[in-house]
Amino acid sequence: QVQLVESGRGLVQAGGSLRLSCAASGRTFSSYAMGWFRQAPGKEREFVAAIDRTGIVTYYADSVKGRFTISIDNAKNTVYLQMNSLKPEDTAVYYCAAGGTPTVVKIKAPYWGQGTQVTVSS
Repeated sequence: QVQLVESGRGLVQAGGSLRLSCAASGRTFSSYAMGWFRQAPGKEREFVAAIDRTGIVTYYADSVKGRFTISIDNAKNTVYLQMNSLKPEDTAVYYCAAGGTPTVVKIKAPYWGQGTQVTVSS
């Protein structure tokens, strides 16, 4: 079993930056890839980014490429999402997820955090 806890929620102006963190625990955490999703009001949850345990393999949604960066610190069992040049349309609840590979995370992640709110004002 894997437990995921997000932090870093906040309100930021358009063009600003914010970093989300996701601390993971559990006996088998060290073998899992990690990722981020988001869900805006009235919309379906959508994939944002995923990363493997080496930090080498990363996937991004087209809407965040060049603005968001996902990274992982295995020593701290933590995955990060650095969000720059934020736009009002980035406003959403952001969820951390874990799965066997980045592809599994993107398609059908078995483990999820509770979510953290990000609000970008115009």
